[in-house]
Amino acid sequence: MAEVTTFLSESADETRVLAGGQSLLPLLNMRLSRPEYVVDLGGVAGLSGIEQGGGTLQIGAMTTQHELGQSDEAARASPLLAACVPWIGHVPIRYRGTVGGSVAHADPAAELPAAMVTLDAELELSGSSGTRMINASDFYRGFLRTALEPDEILAGIRVPVAESDVGAAVHEYARRHGDFAVAGVMALIRGGNGQIESARLTAFGVDSVPVRLEAAEAALTGAEPSDELFAEVGELAAAAVEPDSDLHASADYRRRLTGVLTSRASAEAFTRAIDPEREG
Repeated sequence: MAEVTTFLSESADETRVLAGGQSLLPLLNMRLSRPEYVVDLGGVAGLSGIEQGGGTLQIGAMTTQHELGQSDEAARASPLLAACVPWIGHVPIRYRGTVGGSVAHADPAAELPAAMVTLDAELELSGSSGTRMINASDFYRGFLRTALEPDEILAGIRVPVAESDVGAAVHEYARRHGDFAVAGVMALIRGGNGQIESARLTAFGVDSVPVRLEAAEAALTGAEPSDELFAEVGELAAAAVEPDSDLHASADYRRRLTGVLTSRASAEAFTRAIDPEREG
């Protein structure tokens, strides 16, 4: 790894880092990116694997999305990641695409960046001057922009292990399965004694970065679940986002869609919090 970061410190402006290649290779093929050098992380030791310890699930950046989705240990430690992976592209993409590649690419319509923000994950960034940790919420700076310095790579991810009374749900809409989301919402809810004890909600595909839906979270926290409550948090979520219009959807459609998805994801996550085996 030291060799990689040293090389980046000397030639970062002319270099792109290759992880799984599911984002970079299309850019190279279309000549939208024309770097002088491409550094392949595939041969760098210590950048893949999944293990649990110290109350966290540790995921190497070069772990493939397929490996994450097939890991029973990851599913037990983080139900949100288990719910998230099937939404990522298609099966062949997940065999090649890496967790760290998606997280570092920072596409605002991608699932893994939103999952990391929802989970309050810590990201390990390694550079020529050493290693530092940064919270996922502070990592994303704008469209395809992150806190990575030119000589740094994302080496690993640490996700807090979920409590047993936490339920997770992912709801998104895309024009075709596997496409990037027109809008999506991730919900992580802790339930007990018939009440919602805490909630974390993140919208994606509706801004330049994943957006925490704090007003909706506050309305859920301490409340008794009901259809009226979930409808209310949907309205709060819709009011909290400011999406743009494009050829896929208007801003108003994305806003309304965010509200509907928030209501559904919140209800399903609470259901799973009180009964993990029950369908949402």
